[in-house]
Amino acid sequence: MIPAAFDYKVADSAEAAISMLGEYGDEAKLLAGGHSLIPMMKFRLATPTVLIDVARIADLSYVRQDNGHLAIGAMTKHCELETNADVAAHAPLLGHVAALVGDPSVRHRGTLGGTLAHSDPASDLPAAVLALEGVIVAQGPGGTRQIAAADFFTGYFESVLGEDEMITEVRIPTGTGGWNYQKFNRRAQDWAIVGVGVADGGKGISLVNMGSTPLRATAAEAAIASGASASEAAALAAEGTAPPQDNNADAEYRTHLAKVLTERALKAAGVA
Repeated sequence: MIPAAFDYKVADSAEAAISMLGEYGDEAKLLAGGHSLIPMMKFRLATPTVLIDVARIADLSYVRQDNGHLAIGAMTKHCELETNADVAAHAPLLGHVAALVGDPSVRHRGTLGGTLAHSDPASDLPAAVLALEGVIVAQGPGGTRQIAAADFFTGYFESVLGEDEMITEVRIPTGTGGWNYQKFNRRAQDWAIVGVGVADGGKGISLVNMGSTPLRATAAEAAIASGASASEAAALAAEGTAPPQDNNADAEYRTHLAKVLTERALKAAGVA
C-alpha cells in the first residue's frame, strides 16, 4: 500500500526538530531509521501529515562513559551498539540484543532512540534497556527530563513521551553481573514470540511480547533477590502479565515460553 500524502522536513538539530513538533503538533512524526514508522504508514495505521527527518543530527550519535553509566545518543544505530567496545565491556546485553534486530540493512538504519519511541512490546531493544534499568532523556521546549525505562512505556506503541518531545539520550548503568537474552521465534529475523532479557545476575529480568508494553518480571526478580534458584524464579516469570493471542501463539503457550526462556536465561547468566 501507499502512505497517505505528507510533507517532508529535515531537522539539523534537536532544537529544530522540537520547534517543528511544536509548530505542527500531533500531525507530525519524527523519522529516524523509518523501519517501524514507514510500514505503519503504508498500512494507514499511522497517518502523519508531516514527517520530520532527524536521522542527520550527527551530534546525537555517540557512546561514551559518564559517571558510572554509558551515555548513548538517540541517533546511535543498532550496528554501532553491536560493535562498540564500551558497550561490549560495560553493557554487553545491549550490544548482543542489537545484533539480533532484523538484518544488516535494518541495523544500519535503525536507531536506539527511534526504537524506544516506537514502544513496540515485541521489540528486543526496549526490553534490554528495561532489564538494564536504563534512563531515557527526553528534550522538549521546556528543557530535558530523565525518565526511568520502567516508567516510559504505557501501552501498545505508546509512551510518556510528549507530542513536542524527542528522545536525545539513553543512559545505561554499567554493570558486571551475568547477563543473557533468549528469543523464541519461528524464523530468523522474525519478531520474538516471547523474549527474555536478564541483566546483572538476575537483578533485572525483562519480558518481550508478554503484554501491551515491555515488562519487568518483578516476581522472578524478587525471588532471585531472596536467594531462589533459577528454576524457582522462572516459575514466577509470567506473574502479572497479560500475553497477547495471535496466529503465532496463544496466551497459555506464551506463558509457558516465558517460564522456559527465563530459566534458560538465568542459568546462562550464572544463576544456579
